[in-house]
Amino acid sequence: MTILVTGATGSAGRLVVDELVAAGVPVRALTVDPERARLPAGAEVVVGSLARPSTLPAALKGVSAVYLAPMARTVRRFCELASDAGVERVVALSGSSVGDEHEGSSGHEYAAVEAAVREAGFAWTFLRPGAFMNNTLDWAPMVRAGEVAMAYGDATQTPIDLGDIAAVAARVLRSDGHLGATYVLSGPEAISLRGQVETLGSVLGREIRFRELSPAEQRARWIGFGIPEEAVGWLLEGFAETLRSPQVPTGVVEELLGRPGTTYAEWVEANRAVFA
Repeated sequence: MTILVTGATGSAGRLVVDELVAAGVPVRALTVDPERARLPAGAEVVVGSLARPSTLPAALKGVSAVYLAPMARTVRRFCELASDAGVERVVALSGSSVGDEHEGSSGHEYAAVEAAVREAGFAWTFLRPGAFMNNTLDWAPMVRAGEVAMAYGDATQTPIDLGDIAAVAARVLRSDGHLGATYVLSGPEAISLRGQVETLGSVLGREIRFRELSPAEQRARWIGFGIPEEAVGWLLEGFAETLRSPQVPTGVVEELLGRPGTTYAEWVEANRAVFA
């Protein structure tokens, strides 16, 4: 059973390749730049991209299952080509924002991917993680300067490590009992933005202050970074919602993997060099 991993050099896809190779599963990795990717020796590397459907027929030949990175723009063409190639299973990376009605929500793209895969008739599984721990890598310059400034400091989410998402994807791809399942994935703890900064300081062994921005200040900052206004509105609404209704862990990662999920402190330790 050969599994095709699309987006094999992406933040999650690269880790899915590693997980499958470690499990001894035949893996074909789709990437636009094999040299830069430095994929493991156990993976068969194919040049191509979901963004260029003309590259997909060769990549899909002889494949029984696909890890599908989210790309709404070409997903229906992918589904046509995968069906023609005889692909049976698709495990699609989606997001917990599916169903959000805000015009700037990422959920619209994820929902389009899910709909296309479902309608194509594959044996499907959808993975819907929430906030990524990796999002706080953007804080690195502020952490190094000793102060993180954000709005909604007490907004409480359940951020997840990309490694846990990849481990779940690999487990689902190579085992039975997950067909037609939609898994909402979270980290093992609820933690506020302020709490994440406190954890950074504790793990790194240095004082890092948290400074509360107003929503207007945060909006201006993000727009200045080039984030589209509609996306900024959605992000701010999301933080406001988790201030009013703090998130709680779903426990799905632990149930599927049979081990604890990665805590934010463990993630910071693994990424210490980025913040140093």
